[in-house]
Amino acid sequence: MEPATLAGLILLVGIVVMIALSVPIAVAIGLSAIFATVALLGLDGAVLASSQRMFTGINSFPLLAIPFFIFAGVLMNNGGIAGRLIDAAKVLVGRAPGSLAQTNVVANAMFGAVSGAAVAAAAAVGTVMGPRQRKEGYDRAFSAAVNAASAPAGMLIPPSNTFIVYSLVSSTSIAALFMAGVGPGALWAGACMVVVLLYVRKHPELKVTDRVGLRQGLVVLWKAVPSLMMIIIVIGGILSGVFTATESAAIAVVYCLVLGFAYRMLKVSDLPRMLLDASRTTAIVMLLVGVSSALSWIMSFARIPDIISAAMLGLTDSPTLILIMMMIILLLVGTFMDPTPAILIFTPIFLPIVMQFGISPVHFGTMIVYNLCVGVITPPVGNVLFVSARVAGLRLEPVISKIVPFLVALVLGLLVVVFVPQLSTWLPTQMGLISGP
Repeated sequence: MEPATLAGLILLVGIVVMIALSVPIAVAIGLSAIFATVALLGLDGAVLASSQRMFTGINSFPLLAIPFFIFAGVLMNNGGIAGRLIDAAKVLVGRAPGSLAQTNVVANAMFGAVSGAAVAAAAAVGTVMGPRQRKEGYDRAFSAAVNAASAPAGMLIPPSNTFIVYSLVSSTSIAALFMAGVGPGALWAGACMVVVLLYVRKHPELKVTDRVGLRQGLVVLWKAVPSLMMIIIVIGGILSGVFTATESAAIAVVYCLVLGFAYRMLKVSDLPRMLLDASRTTAIVMLLVGVSSALSWIMSFARIPDIISAAMLGLTDSPTLILIMMMIILLLVGTFMDPTPAILIFTPIFLPIVMQFGISPVHFGTMIVYNLCVGVITPPVGNVLFVSARVAGLRLEPVISKIVPFLVALVLGLLVVVFVPQLSTWLPTQMGLISGP
């Protein structure tokens, strides 16, 4: 058997079998990569090469942005920022039909944009909005579905940890990717709001809620300005060249600390617990990055991406069909794999193929991130879906039935992201971050 075929078979069978046995995804990827490397290099060579590649994969200055942004998200979740963003969202969409559900969507987009974490947004916003929606007669399962479906918008709207990971593996500008995510992120939130609007049309009793007066609304928005300023400081600093993405993440932590203490929602005694929470999440992400780096190396060594590329191009030379095949594969992968390992594994395989058709790496970055965001709300391993159901105090089954219309709308949005590249590239092009067509 050819070495590449043997390595590919070991990787595929190993990962699938271990995931089926409920082995943690990082362990499944790491062990499969080591076994494949042993088959090609022997035991001694495999141990040396795998350990070196794992260390090299996480030995990256830009990756420092991830633990800082994770810690900033924890501080926001505990520092009173979430409540102010939710109140601001209520003011912005308070007169829309189904305003509480619409508020949930906008609040998730705002909080996710500030924290860059869909799970944190779903937990923070769902905890506040769930009881309010139940009080006004919303179906609990629908409320949980709204919360789950809208939370991933923050993974697209900058700053985004997911785009940082893609930037590392694709050697693409983080600033360009951040700006490219604005359009798809707004499209994601808009798709969720349309589904809510259609739902409310069938439930007219949910159309009217308490409306906020102009004066009170201005006060609420003013109170939310310091929280929203973090986005301007972080993104503005990166775009202006004042600091790098990693430095901006550290500044975000300091800013969140200042806000938390100013709001009197943080105590010095709370910091060790929050640091521990952030460290646990960071350890998981870094382990995934390390083992995925080893996996990417063995695939390159065995020329597996070249084989897959030749096979796909052998089936068709139509860019449209190839993009559809890629999106279907990623949608399936996203149902059982988190975005970080999926990006680290599939970007080296798919990116060279799409670049042969003249597709921008920045545009492809928004495609793959949007696609994998769908996976975090899709069973069986949709972690945002699980968090939303748990926050609502429900089993997963009733929430799944309510989230189906959102999934349909979001997949239609994916087609727009894929086949309307201007949605992703217009803003970074206008800002001079990438060259125009």
